[in-house]
Amino acid sequence: MIINNMKFIRIITFLLMFFYWNTGYAKNMTIYDFSFEDIDGNLVNLEKFKGKPIFMVNTASRCGFTPQYENLQNLFISFKDTDLTILAITSDSFNQEYASPEDIKKICLVNYDVGFVTSSPLSVKGEDAHDIFNWLNAEYGKTPKWNFYKYLFDRNGNLNSSWSSMTKPDSSKILREINTVL
Repeated sequence: MIINNMKFIRIITFLLMFFYWNTGYAKNMTIYDFSFEDIDGNLVNLEKFKGKPIFMVNTASRCGFTPQYENLQNLFISFKDTDLTILAITSDSFNQEYASPEDIKKICLVNYDVGFVTSSPLSVKGEDAHDIFNWLNAEYGKTPKWNFYKYLFDRNGNLNSSWSSMTKPDSSKILREINTVL
């Protein structure tokens, strides 16, 4: 009977550990543990940026804050000679993004000539939120309340700071924090 109980406990322990790890909420996870599809359909594994600070923004092409793409591109140009990585995570979670990556590219590339990594549309809130945003919520209690929420991760892949839509990507507050993590 004791042997059966031990087997049962081991199985339950294994299943709990498996579930815990696969929900994306395991302790010691960092931004580098995630991946997504870029605007061209290529897999972007954030592990390739390990040791580099990451500035991530959830974006949308048909939003009042869409002109912040210009500020984001200015930030990209200002820090191009550093190892700061800039990610635009396109999302229709607030019903302001095109469904087609081709339509999004027209806005990003034609209107704003962006040079930073841009994702295919991902959900950033709710039950179908991408694992990055589930992790941000579970680990830091942070969820985007609207488009153009900004997140800065340090060289260890941990969240350093976050800002609302109202703060422009090249604001003095954000520049100060970026320089801190660089």
